[in-house]
Amino acid sequence: MAPRIKDGDAIVAVSGKWVSYAHTLFAYAAFFSALIVGMALHFHKIVQNEHYGYPDEWFPSVSATIGDRYPERSFFQVFIAITSGPRFALVFLWYLLTSRPNSTLPKVVAGVGLFRTLTCGGWTYVTSTDDHDWHDIFMISYLVATLPWTLGCLALSPKNRRAVKYRKIMASLFFGTLVPLIYFFIQHKVHKVPGATTAYTRYAFFEWSLVLFDVGFDAVTALDFDSFEFVVRDVNGVSRGYVQWLPK
Repeated sequence: MAPRIKDGDAIVAVSGKWVSYAHTLFAYAAFFSALIVGMALHFHKIVQNEHYGYPDEWFPSVSATIGDRYPERSFFQVFIAITSGPRFALVFLWYLLTSRPNSTLPKVVAGVGLFRTLTCGGWTYVTSTDDHDWHDIFMISYLVATLPWTLGCLALSPKNRRAVKYRKIMASLFFGTLVPLIYFFIQHKVHKVPGATTAYTRYAFFEWSLVLFDVGFDAVTALDFDSFEFVVRDVNGVSRGYVQWLPK
């Protein structure tokens, strides 16, 4: 319900769930706009790896798609930069939602959430082409931090059965995907499996699945954040504006 305010007091009010919507939209746009542009412009180049190329490998990894070529790299970087605003807001709202007196876990989870956001910026703007080692360090740090973030969010989830159900599904899919991901990476990197088995192509599919499940896990916050509302208030009454409410 909208807060009771004086005429001209509030400029705009936005439901908190729009933070989740914006985060999900721009995060997916970052990855999949790069994939579409890359497949259209540089298909043979981005499916090429250190051992094999097309037709042995026929689907690009996430790193090859977002970091190796222009303009797909720029599509990814622009959209992921836009995503950072909703991302910081999402971590902040989750902390407000779960914070309790004398409870340390919400602070730890919020700190991990901020760390993940910063490491995401690391592997976004330090591409595998720029510096492969640092790109991998940021990426591995991000993936490692995903474990305490996911488990912490599950432990702190409000009593919303629908949200808890979807979080458990997304978390199970994410961590379940890591097993075949690691297996096919070893097949590619160590055993150099080529041809019909296409180890790196299969690895790439599981890598893209991680993107879907990672963003999907945080998208569930829309079911919790509809209890929040951002209000821009003109305390001096100089705007002469009227109250605008984004739809619930």
